[in-house]
Amino acid sequence: MPADPLPARPVPGLRAVVFDLDGVLVDSFAVMREAFAAAYREVVGEGDPPFREYCAHLGRYFPEIMRIMGLPPDMEAPFVRESYRLQSRVRVYDGVPAMLHRLRDLGIRTAVATGKSGARARSLLGDLGLLPLFGAVIGSDEVPRPKPAPDIVRRALRELAVPPGAAVMVGDAVSDLRSARAAGVASAAAVWGEGDEAGLRAAAPDFVVREPAEIARLAEDQGERAGDSNSGSPEIPRTG
Repeated sequence: MPADPLPARPVPGLRAVVFDLDGVLVDSFAVMREAFAAAYREVVGEGDPPFREYCAHLGRYFPEIMRIMGLPPDMEAPFVRESYRLQSRVRVYDGVPAMLHRLRDLGIRTAVATGKSGARARSLLGDLGLLPLFGAVIGSDEVPRPKPAPDIVRRALRELAVPPGAAVMVGDAVSDLRSARAAGVASAAAVWGEGDEAGLRAAAPDFVVREPAEIARLAEDQGERAGDSNSGSPEIPRTG
């Protein structure tokens, strides 16, 4: 496949990767759709739950999405209840565990910065056996301002003790890319899930990845460049 045409920004001495959760590490869309529909019917009543519109705001904290959509904030409680009930149906994307283990082998620190609450994110990752692979898991309820503000990415990096210039944020929503940019972190658009690829490209991420293995290859490439004293400033490979 030809190289992705989007420009890549330098990431000298890559030391950390911060991930969004839903749509990047795990496929939770079917669960979200069912939980959203149950919450809508319980609180709003009859009618077609506007899940497509909800998906357009993914990456943000649920109460903020409700505010943007003009829906009752009371939908949060049943949505969370149903999400926990259905949690066992969430699956990890193929290639994610191998990628995370490879990053660990390379000495790259990892964190999750998610629109979910921190408790829900840690519960899900624990059930999936992935929680020990992350140095930090931060939820939107644990920062003053959720995405697209930079707070959640900055907190993740503080917990990892890594500066913004040595990190990459991987997300499948425009709010992820904006949060990364505001935090001074390189942004990677993950397009293996159900995210809007055209919308992500329009947001001008620093690079695009089509499978989890490309994240590990990025880290390997940066390690090779860092070991080459004549290489100058390393650049993220343009993948696609």
